[in-house]
Amino acid sequence: MSKKIVRHQDLEVYKKAFEAAMEIFELSKSFPKEETYSLTDQIRRASRSVCANIAEAWRKRRYEAAFVSKLNDSEAESAETQTWLEFSVHCQYIDRKIGRRLFKTYDEIISMLVNMINNPDDWVLPSGRES
Repeated sequence: MSKKIVRHQDLEVYKKAFEAAMEIFELSKSFPKEETYSLTDQIRRASRSVCANIAEAWRKRRYEAAFVSKLNDSEAESAETQTWLEFSVHCQYIDRKIGRRLFKTYDEIISMLVNMINNPDDWVLPSGRES
């Protein structure tokens, strides 16, 4: 943590997740109409939820258990996004190379989240640490 983190938007994991979600949004614009209420909605919702849960975790960092819980939710949404990416590639809606790169990006996001989950003392506010 070389740069002071004031807002959740300052977190590298948030930046990476937001960028990936926006790329998925752009790619999903070309999905077939019949996928509008299934794959398109699901992949957009899951990828955006990664960011939303990081933001919630950041605001709940006064309480270690709440902080970790929201990060766990974000990790789960990242894995769900990877599943929808797999479907998108297998249905040939996303180029395999792009899908592989995005899948790897979510592996990195998951790794960053797991690191935060395993080291909450680095993130939780002093008043939220359990005795």
